[in-house]
Amino acid sequence: MNMQEKLMMEMIRYYRGDAKRIQHFTKVYSYASLIGKMEGLGGREQYVLELAALVHDIGIKISEEKYGYNNGKLQEQEGPAEAKKLLERLGVDPEDIARICYLVGHHHTYTGIDGADYQILVEADFLVNLYEDGAGKEAAKSAGERVFRTASGKEILHEMYDLTPEK
Repeated sequence: MNMQEKLMMEMIRYYRGDAKRIQHFTKVYSYASLIGKMEGLGGREQYVLELAALVHDIGIKISEEKYGYNNGKLQEQEGPAEAKKLLERLGVDPEDIARICYLVGHHHTYTGIDGADYQILVEADFLVNLYEDGAGKEAAKSAGERVFRTASGKEILHEMYDLTPEK
């Protein structure tokens, strides 16, 4: 198994009994992987993006244990340390862990996006959250205008919600 597959299995074990969360991160991973490839990301950047997509919400479980609830800011606060422990145990390169933890710690922050991996992770998470939250066309269109920057992410959003493509 490659590292993405090993990490996916570890995250499935991490969220044992929580099918909703498992479904969420696997869908975000799938969209992030697809958008990254469509956007032509290089090997290492694609690899980091995929690992980050798998662990992006790892802060949810610990937030709920510590505070009794979770939100985007708590996920960003609690997630990096939890992700780091898991990634170190799997033998991920420390430099890659640093970037993954940065992405985990910022994936609900939509300003100051500093890289294609960050932008794509945000878009992939939005694609899944829009659907899981039951968003309609107008919410999808608004998110597309406010958040989406990659041509590939916009294309997927437009196809998913049958939006008229931007000219």
